[in-house]
Amino acid sequence: MMPHILIVEDDARLASVLTKGLGESGFTTTHSPDAETALTLLHSHPFDLALIDVMLPKMNGIDLCKKVKSLYPALPVVMLTALGETDDKLQGFNAGADDYLAKPFDFRELLARIHARLKANQLATTEPTVLTYADLTMNLRTKTVERQGKPIALTAKEFALLEFLLRNPERVISREELAKHVWNIQFDTGTNYIDVYINYLRKKVDKPFATKLIHTKTRMGFYLKAE
Repeated sequence: MMPHILIVEDDARLASVLTKGLGESGFTTTHSPDAETALTLLHSHPFDLALIDVMLPKMNGIDLCKKVKSLYPALPVVMLTALGETDDKLQGFNAGADDYLAKPFDFRELLARIHARLKANQLATTEPTVLTYADLTMNLRTKTVERQGKPIALTAKEFALLEFLLRNPERVISREELAKHVWNIQFDTGTNYIDVYINYLRKKVDKPFATKLIHTKTRMGFYLKAE
């Protein structure tokens, strides 16, 4: 069965190009010109991935992405936007987006991003749904985290960051690697957003508990270890 992609784009010309290109590449597509129609379609049809433009009428793409991820956390979302600065990308990722592509883009790159997200989602369905380390537990299916049986509320990006640490316990992970695998962007040495998110995690995952799990290796990166 061909993967079904929801295209949420108010630019009729671009929507037509995407529909034609994706159709010729082996995908089934459904187009929505706005967020409200997109939500109605999502409620009534199964989709494998959503392409969402940031600049939409009424509800913008960032707010739509947050809504989609709250209702369908396993659905991959790729944001499309004319805004390509790092802060704009981070806003999209913080909304729960799995990937972010700035306009104008090469259609071949879009296809590569789509295939990568679909493959990652397929692998996730065959992997264990629960990750554990020490007294910390993450359920990938329900998108919940607990420590010593106590629930910990995380944002989408905090969850993704902690997931990567849990998948690589006791290994020092550089900022460059975290930027690539969690944010899907090249690390900018002039920014401290990774350190900011590590601190967010520490306040939620470590501060209320005696044993600390998230540690810093000076000038090298971060690692997960019970000590």
